[in-house]
Amino acid sequence: MQKDSKIFVAGSRGMVGSAIVRKLQKEGFTNLIIRTSKELDLRDQKQVQDFFEKEKPDYVFLAAAKVGGILANNTYRADFIYENLMIQNNVIHQAYLNKVKKLMFLGSSCIYPKLAPQPLKEESLLTGLLEYTNEPYAIAKIAGIKMCEAYRDQYGCNFISVMPTNLYGPNDNYDLKNSHVLPALIRKFHTAKKEGQKTVEIWGTGSPKREFLHVDDLADACFFLMQNYNEKDFLNIGVGDDITIKDLALLVKKIVGFEGELVFDTTKPDGTPRKLMDVGRLNQLGWMARIPLEEGIASVYNEVKSIL
Repeated sequence: MQKDSKIFVAGSRGMVGSAIVRKLQKEGFTNLIIRTSKELDLRDQKQVQDFFEKEKPDYVFLAAAKVGGILANNTYRADFIYENLMIQNNVIHQAYLNKVKKLMFLGSSCIYPKLAPQPLKEESLLTGLLEYTNEPYAIAKIAGIKMCEAYRDQYGCNFISVMPTNLYGPNDNYDLKNSHVLPALIRKFHTAKKEGQKTVEIWGTGSPKREFLHVDDLADACFFLMQNYNEKDFLNIGVGDDITIKDLALLVKKIVGFEGELVFDTTKPDGTPRKLMDVGRLNQLGWMARIPLEEGIASVYNEVKSIL
């Protein structure tokens, strides 16, 4: 990518897309194409076709998606598979038709089978059953990976795919109805502290383990790979280390300064027992995560506590 290359960041208002935009701007890239979902509905085939024919981007970061936590994924199952398939089908196909030099498709660690061996290696894809609660979303993301591979095989397109682990950072979603576990915990502990509550309820047993990557680290990895990686095989992006939900809750409790107790609601689902990414391939290419979890959560909390 050149500093004046025309770069389309799809999903630029979301947590991932906005982090990629910040990274590109920081690196001196000046010709970024930004559209809000109101300006360009990526689910609409005609709108996407017209946009690509007019703008002719050189590079595309496909970070747009309908996303949510366990509750949202399990409640809006049809929406999650339909909207994500439409977004990626439209963007990937138009990238091919309009001769985009390179496209990066961003997926999710939920593409892996529920009981895949840990840590999750790229070759575990499609070797077992998915976690039921997010199966529609996962199937859409798997289709995106396979679509990039198919366009590479048939048309020679330089379309690459990356699978980030659980993310957190600026522009996260703190709505308890459809947020992920870390922002939900930050919101719960902050509210409990503010309202003088004695307890905070945590969904499930607290035993599942999760890995968390700061979104600025993800953006750094995406930038690195867009410059240096041109292979068919998708890559995991993560930290290579994980933490139990209970220990995560205790860490957030400490950072927020909540003095009460944790109560675990074991009637609520745990989700996948563990989701640790094997990041050996990425590390061998020369990239490693840099932001420690406690430092990252503290910076996020300091940024958002005044508006929660």
